[in-house]
Amino acid sequence: MGSYYLPLVQVPGKSVHQGLDKWEEITWNFIFRTCSLPSHVTQRSICCFQCTGRSSSVINLRWKEVKQWHSSLRGFFMCKVQQHDATSEENEENISQATLTWRAIKLPIYSVALVPLTVGSAAAYLQTGLFSARRYFMLLTSSVFIITWLNLSNDVYDFDTGADKDKKESVVNIVGSRTGTFIAACLLLALGFLGLTYTSVEAANLRAILLLASAITCGYIYQCPPFRLSYQGLGEPLCFAAFGPFATTAFYLLQSSTSELPITYTTLSASALVGFTTSLILFCSHFHQVEGDKAVGKFSPLVRLGTQAGSRVVKVGVATLYSGMLLLGFTQTLPFTCIILCALTIPMGKLVVSYVEKNHKDKAKIFMAKYYCVRLHALFGVALAAGLVAAKMVARYPVPKPIF
Repeated sequence: MGSYYLPLVQVPGKSVHQGLDKWEEITWNFIFRTCSLPSHVTQRSICCFQCTGRSSSVINLRWKEVKQWHSSLRGFFMCKVQQHDATSEENEENISQATLTWRAIKLPIYSVALVPLTVGSAAAYLQTGLFSARRYFMLLTSSVFIITWLNLSNDVYDFDTGADKDKKESVVNIVGSRTGTFIAACLLLALGFLGLTYTSVEAANLRAILLLASAITCGYIYQCPPFRLSYQGLGEPLCFAAFGPFATTAFYLLQSSTSELPITYTTLSASALVGFTTSLILFCSHFHQVEGDKAVGKFSPLVRLGTQAGSRVVKVGVATLYSGMLLLGFTQTLPFTCIILCALTIPMGKLVVSYVEKNHKDKAKIFMAKYYCVRLHALFGVALAAGLVAAKMVARYPVPKPIF
């Protein structure tokens, strides 16, 4: 192990211009050189130094002076760190109303309405070569209403339990009315479900409306009483089922205008990938809420695991996403065009992992983790849909065989 030397040692109590006797200079160089060593090595070095015959009183005196000097430096830097933390907390306290409103609207989160519909429609195009733009936008509008209901009702019920007590971007806290927010949520649910039902009846597809009803049910038991399964840490599996196999497959079925489409391995695989990235958003949204969730008895996965283990889960999750994609490509369950285009999103996946690993202990910064996951979800979903369309238009991919 190497040692470092200081060319000019500032000895406490002496000017740098004052000369040191030979023994005192050796003593100070020894102490400064051993300051950087582990404690057990330092102690052994002192013992060896004492064996030279010099009285240990000089070393002990100098050693105490150096410890005081190091303690003062440590106090200085700790003060700087605390000042930085206080500044971060102060900045968090002084968030503008416009920023709070933007956070409450959660506009990027609405990609969870867009991606399942787009991927489902692309899978239907791969199967039939047909696409109904009118039906697509009808379903998109209805889905946005449903997602808004999820957001508003989640704020209402978290307000009831106290989970959003200090959450300034909560719609209930911004509006100041729990009843008004709840009524708006119910109206949006009714409008969204009405639009989905109308489209399903028009397509004469009973399976689609049953799948969509199952997706909405997952959303209800996730957050609404008496179930509130999110408080038991079951939000991610429900999110996967709702936005993946249920919603994406239903949107696939509703793009048929002539006959009922068959369920294929390609459709189920694509829907599973969509559900996986959506669940990753929900998982990362818990990082900055661990203390609040724990206080109200909401045992989210991160409350159970801690943020350190949670960051490792994110790393494994992103690796699993791309490994699964490659496996589905090699088994020809998904077209190879999907694999090529989805692989272009790997840098975004690496960014999510590195951001969470670096900031999982910083509550102010880790708030943005879910928005990085939203970007990954949106980019991956668009790439997946584009790959399905390209397989039909360019690669002449064979029509997937039905399961049932």
